[in-house]
Amino acid sequence: MLKVENLVVNYGAINALKGINIDVPEKSIVTLIGANGAGKTTTLRTISGIIRSSGGKILYGNQDITKLPPHKVVGLGICQVPEGRMIFSNLTVKENLDMGAYLRKDKENFSEDLDFIFSIFPRLKERIKQPGGTLSGGEQQMLAISRAIMSKPKMLLLDEPSLGIAPILVKTIFQKIVEINITLGVTILLVEQNAHLALTIASYGYVLETGNILLEGPAKELELNPEVRKAYLGES
Repeated sequence: MLKVENLVVNYGAINALKGINIDVPEKSIVTLIGANGAGKTTTLRTISGIIRSSGGKILYGNQDITKLPPHKVVGLGICQVPEGRMIFSNLTVKENLDMGAYLRKDKENFSEDLDFIFSIFPRLKERIKQPGGTLSGGEQQMLAISRAIMSKPKMLLLDEPSLGIAPILVKTIFQKIVEINITLGVTILLVEQNAHLALTIASYGYVLETGNILLEGPAKELELNPEVRKAYLGES
């Protein structure tokens, strides 16, 4: 569904991505893991069109989207849930969800999508009239994911969904990510520092280190890899 070929990104003199290759099959969950500064967020932001690449290609199906602006990328069905959630704090939960559907033409299907969102995140229904800024970190993450779902995505780019969330809610969020993948058939590219959780729900993974792909393979194999266990799973 998505193919990244020899992607290079430079920030001035800093070479953030050094020619990486990534494949994301349709309806799969693929994860990028790695330390801070490895290039994970840069990869997602470049796919989204927020950052311009210095070389290489991004193919979505058979279409080259390397130079498309962000709103055109969203229009094709790729939606990013950014690191730090970036919800509209002053808008209510409902208004945030409406903003997610901004580009959609099929207004008659909104209630169906809202029903699905409230079935997996009932807390949002309870807080539908509350300003987004009054929600807890976990609830804001639920809202950020739900806002993206309202755009009717074919593919979700999730950037650090566990960041700043109480541990008790992190597992719930990850269970819901799997539910979205299975129930809606949405393809997911997941960037996550919690390598153990990410590899638990993904089918395939890539380990990024200073702009290079150090390792790749089926998620279960990466989880058993001694190098990965030592560097990212906290084992000696």
